[in-house]
Parts: sequence; structure tokens; C-alpha cells
Amino acid sequence: MGGRRGPACPSGWSRFGILLLMLLLADIAWAARLEVQVTGLAGPEQANVMALLSIEQERGESELSPERIEALHRLAPEQIRNALAPFGLYRVEVSDELVRPADPNGTWIARYAVVPGPAVRIGVIDYAITGEGADDPAFPKTFPMQVGDVLLHANYEAAKADLRFRASAAGYLGYVLERHRVLIDLVAYEAIVEFHLNTGPRHYIGEIEFKQDLLNDAFIRRFVDFEPGVVYNPDLLLGLQSRLLGSEYFSSVDIVPQDAADGDGSVIPIQVIATRNLPNKYRVGLGIATDTGPRFSADWRRRYVNQWGHRFRTELQLAPALSEWSLDYRIPIQDPTRDYIVIKPQSSVYDLANKSGWQHTVQVAHSTLTPGGWRRNLGVELNYEDLDSAGARGGSFAGLVPNASWSRTVADDPINTNRGYRLRYGLLGSLGGVISDASFLSGTFQIKWIRRFAEDYRLITRSDLGVTLAGELDDVPVSRRFFAGGDNSLRGWGFDALGPIDPVTQEVIGGRYLAVGSLELERRLTGPWSAALFTDFGNAFDPDYEQSFSQSVGLGVRWASPIGPVRMDLAFDVTDDDTSGSGGLPPARLHFVIGPDL
Repeated sequence: MGGRRGPACPSGWSRFGILLLMLLLADIAWAARLEVQVTGLAGPEQANVMALLSIEQERGESELSPERIEALHRLAPEQIRNALAPFGLYRVEVSDELVRPADPNGTWIARYAVVPGPAVRIGVIDYAITGEGADDPAFPKTFPMQVGDVLLHANYEAAKADLRFRASAAGYLGYVLERHRVLIDLVAYEAIVEFHLNTGPRHYIGEIEFKQDLLNDAFIRRFVDFEPGVVYNPDLLLGLQSRLLGSEYFSSVDIVPQDAADGDGSVIPIQVIATRNLPNKYRVGLGIATDTGPRFSADWRRRYVNQWGHRFRTELQLAPALSEWSLDYRIPIQDPTRDYIVIKPQSSVYDLANKSGWQHTVQVAHSTLTPGGWRRNLGVELNYEDLDSAGARGGSFAGLVPNASWSRTVADDPINTNRGYRLRYGLLGSLGGVISDASFLSGTFQIKWIRRFAEDYRLITRSDLGVTLAGELDDVPVSRRFFAGGDNSLRGWGFDALGPIDPVTQEVIGGRYLAVGSLELERRLTGPWSAALFTDFGNAFDPDYEQSFSQSVGLGVRWASPIGPVRMDLAFDVTDDDTSGSGGLPPARLHFVIGPDL
């Protein structure tokens, strides 16, 4: 006769699971909830207290127990006083209360009512500069803080850092802070600031020695923009290091002060140790743009060619509408960080609706960065082209074209710009009969301006203006005529699709004048995404042909990528009366562009 079987004993794994569940439940039961309330403060004082208050920082901990809450509560008043001391508040009164919940699973409430009291003010300043630089005008005659000022410790630390920087920048490398402290007299309730700096002897930069195996010594010394014997200023040496690294000739540059060369140790020789960079850099890419269609691109950059710092970059771009090859060969002269001779051969093949053929140019120019920040190019270009405009006018042109241009870009961020602008203007022309088939003089002006406002908005404006002086349009080579339309001109039309129209062929042939403008308002949506509304307007014109004004309006989406904004725009031609093929809407065109704002 079989008896009743008792409940089965849990297996080893089941027992482990039950134990783990009990531990988790126990942990949840012991994780107390806590609310911290601090009143009587605002602004930076409130923020600093909450950042340094342990009971606030630990209130979300999973292992917070009632015993820990009570311990943290006891520490809180002193932590509040310490957090307010940097603001000159030394008569702080704190009333604290800890409310235990009636329900074990309820919320603890820690309350702190703070009366900050008056801020202590500076009553005495003991300030002295001694040593060789005691009378050096690099140091202020009085301490940056004044008697009667509220004692803000951040201001004191900033004043101390400024005086130490002044000492280093003036060549007093061995300066000593003999006394630097702030005393608080709680009875008189005033602060005593003591600051004594002994400058020690002044130091000077000695001879510069370069240790590198790439560049000619005479050439590399052009990067030094100071003479031996100047006051030892670390910023001068950092500037030298920055210029050498910025040249891309070297992968690393170390500035090493040597033992003093003279008896009193005031003249310090400098050794510059530079390691050559990799000579070549390659890039291959595939892309697409609405102006030119899908494209293949490749470039090869040679960082250095010889011991005189010559360098070059060659680029190839293949696309259905426009293919180009160019070589940019640069020869540094004078100041190698600012001045160079550029030799630039370039070949282009066009297959546009209103422009087809090829163009070859060789430009030789002197490029320099002016003290005002303008990049100035003065040069001459040998141009040979065989281009047809709409298959009716144009043809070949051979000529020597002198040219000059000035450009300047100012931006807080060259990739995704919040505030900045780009300006460029130039002149070029040729004289018929002087190594040229025709006479003309052309001037251009371009501006783009960006300004962020109200945090989430950007206003972007741009304008392109041009004028060419010539007897008639046929005297102007097709490559020098003005056209409008495209991603960076008038959106809503194809690349160079706008301009004066030949009355016979009804095709765009380009003009001698250009006036194009754009207004765009962009609003940030979320993260790196933004939306934009815009209008583009203007055209290329010629007095010998019928004038027409074009305008588009549109909307777009922006993504602020690491390589610059990715822009997708839908533009509507609002000056075209024919809407029969677009369902009653104005003709539209989609534009897609990737690249920096400026």
C-alpha cells in the first residue's frame, strides 16, 4: 500500500534561485527613498551647495539605508557652510530637519533652511613684487582685487594666476611666491589678502638649434619669428612649435630648453627636435551632387618634395557634367607660413546643356597672407579653351590673363559655423593682341554671412556680384561669362542653367553681368538636425539681350555631420508661369550638398 508522497525537495539550482530572489527583495526593501530640500539660496550658490552636499549626491544609491541617511544628515550643515565659503559667506546659519517616514517604504525628507548672511569684504591687501622685476611694468602697481570688494575666491585665484602668467611671460622663470594666502578675521568680519612675489632674475632666449633630417637649415629657420636675445616668453616657443606642426612637414616637434650658456644662467639655448611626417597622403572617394551628378574623385598630396619645403597636391574628379584635373605646386618663400608661389595647371571637360568642350589653364601666382588677415593672390594665367555655349556662340580662345584676388574667412567653427563670414573679390582681364585673342576686364565680389541667434536659429545670407567690361559678349570667352543656377547659386535650376538667352537658339549663352542673392533661415529641430526656409533670387544679365529676373523659394533639411553640414533642399521656381507639368505647383528641383558652411 503506497503512502502519500510529500512535497518534492527543491533541486540545488532551484534553491539558488530562491536565495537570489530573497536577496534581491531584501535589497529592494532596504533601499530607502530620500528627498532633499534646500531653501534660502539661488543661482551659483545653490548649485555649488547641491554639488557638494553628500546627502544629495547619494540619495539615488541602491544601498542607501536609514543609518546612512542619518549620518549624511549630520554632515550636511558643515558641508553647506564649506560650499558657501568660496562666495565670501562666513556667517551662514543652517536649520536642519530630518523627517522619518511613518511607512517603512515611504520617503525620508531632509530639509535645510539656509540664511547665508552678509558676504565678507576685503579689509587689508598686502601686495608686493620684489626682485629684479620689482619695477617691471608687466606687473600692476596694485593687486587686481581692491579693498572693499566682496571676497570671491574664484576672483582671487584668477588674480593669482594672472600675476604668475605675467612673471613667466616677462622672462622671470624662477619666480617664487613667498606669500600667498587669504585670512578671514571672523571678529572684525573682514578678509586679509597677502601676496608677495619675488621675480628672481630675468631670462632670455639663446641660440636655436634644430635637430631634424628633412629641411635645409636656412629654410627651417624662417619659421622662427624672433631673434636670439629676446626675453624668454614660453608663448614664443609654443608659437614656433605650432608653426612647425602646422606646416605638416613634421609629425612631432619638441621644444627643449638647454642649460644656460652664460655664467649667470640668464641666457637659455633652445633645441628643437622635429620628426619628419609621412611624405604622402592619398584619398579616393565616390559621391553625388545635383550640379554634376555622380562623381569619382581622387587626390594625392605630397607633404614635401625637397629640402626647401616644396609640396604639391593633385586632384582628379570625373563626373558626367564636369570632369577636372588639377595640380597645385607650392614653393614657400619669405615667411613659409604665409607666403608661397603657386604653379597650377588645370584641365576641365564640360558636358552641360548650355556649355560643352574643354579648357586648359596654367596659373602662376604669388600668394601671401596680409597682416590684416586677407589672402592675396597676384598672378597670371595662360588660358586655352574650346568651349561652345549652346552650340551657337563661343569657340576657342587663347590668351594671357593677369589676375588678382583677395579673400578672407572668419568663423568660430570652420566646419559647422555659428558666427562667421567669407569675403572674396577679384579682378582679371586680357588685352587683345598682347598674347590674347580678345580684350576684356572682369571683376567679381562674393560674400556669405552666418549668424546664430535665439540659440536655435541661424540666419544665412550670401551674394555674388560680377561685371565684365568688353565691346560685346562675343569678345568674352565662354569660361569668363557669368551664368547662374545650381546648388550654390540659384537653387531650383541646374548648374549654370540661367543667363541671357540667344534669341535664335533659345539657349542660355551667358552674360557680362551677375547679381545673385540668397536669404535663409534655419531652425534646430533636435540634436544635429535642422530645418530651413530660403529664397534665392537674381540672374546673369547682358545689355544686348533680354533681361530676366529669377527667384526660387524652398525648404530644406540639415544634418550637422563631422565633415560639415549635409544639406538637402527642395526649391520651387516661382518666376515660371508654366505649372502645367507639375500639378499646378511651381517647377521644383532637389539639391543635395555636403561640405563646410564657409
